[in-house]
Amino acid sequence: MKESAAKAILICGPTASGKSQLAMTLAEQRGGIIVNADAIQVYSCWRLLTARPTPDDEARVDHALYGHVDRTRRYSVGHWLADFRRVRDGNPGRQLVVVGGTGLYFNALLNGLSPIPEIPEDVRQKALRIKENEGLERLVSDLLKHDPETAKQTDLANPARVARAWEVYKSTGRGLAHWHRQATAPVLAHEAVAKRLVWPTPEATATKIKLRLDRMVADGVVEECREALEGWNPELPYSKALGAREFKEHLEGRIGLEETLDRVARATTNYAKRQRTWFRSRMAGWRRIETQTQNRSDPGLGDGPA
Repeated sequence: MKESAAKAILICGPTASGKSQLAMTLAEQRGGIIVNADAIQVYSCWRLLTARPTPDDEARVDHALYGHVDRTRRYSVGHWLADFRRVRDGNPGRQLVVVGGTGLYFNALLNGLSPIPEIPEDVRQKALRIKENEGLERLVSDLLKHDPETAKQTDLANPARVARAWEVYKSTGRGLAHWHRQATAPVLAHEAVAKRLVWPTPEATATKIKLRLDRMVADGVVEECREALEGWNPELPYSKALGAREFKEHLEGRIGLEETLDRVARATTNYAKRQRTWFRSRMAGWRRIETQTQNRSDPGLGDGPA
C-alpha cells in the first residue's frame, strides 16, 4: 500500500538501519505522529544508550511512547498495545508512523495478542533460582515433561524463552501454545497499513554502529549509565539494554573504555544479525528498503533486545 493512503506506516529494521530518520521524514511530510515500537526505548532512564529521539527531534515532530515507563516497571507487549490504542484514539485523522526494532510489537499489532495472564513475581523468582542452582536443563526437562507442545515450538537453548514458557505453565496450568491459540483481534488490519522493512548491508550496519558509539560517548552516555547504576536491578527489563552491562562493568573499574566500546560494538552487531534472521522469517511480505550508506547524523546506538 502507498504511504499516502495508509492509516499507519509501519517501519521496522535491525539496529542502526536508519529507520528513525525515515520515520522523521515521513511524519514531517504528512503531519503525522511517530509512535515507538522498541521495547527498551520506553524506559525513562535511557535516552542516549537506546537512541531515543533527541529533544530537537521531539520539537520538530510529535512522538509518543518514548521514555514514558519507569525503570522499576515490567512493561509487556500487552501494555504497549493498550498504550498504542490510546495514542491512536487520541489522534483521530492523523497518520501514525510506527517505528522500532521489536518484531513482537508489530506482530501483536497486526495479528493479535495471546491473553496470557500476568506472571506472579514468586513464580519468576522460582524460575530464576532453578536456573542459578540447577541450571537451564532443569527448566527444559520440566517443560518437555509437562508442556511438550510448547517445548517443540521453543528455542530450548534460549534461557529467556525457556524461562518464559516454564513460568506461563507453572502460573496458569496451561502452556504458551494454548494461549497463543486464544489470540485477540488485531489492532490494525494488514490491508490498512504500509509495511516497510529497512534493510542495510551488514557492512554498513557494522560501520554505523562504531560511528554511533563514538557519538554516544561524546554526548554523555557514560554519565547516563552512571545515573542508572543507582538501585540497579539486573532482573528488570530496562537492564537488558544493549551496552548497559558493558558500561556498568566500565564504571565499576573492571574494564577500560576502549574495551567497553569494542564489546558493545560486537554485541550490537551480533544482535543486528539475530534481528535480520527474525525479520527474514516473520516479515517476508514487508516491502524492503535496501540501503548501502550510513546515516552519520543519527546519534544513537539503536534498539534494545526484542
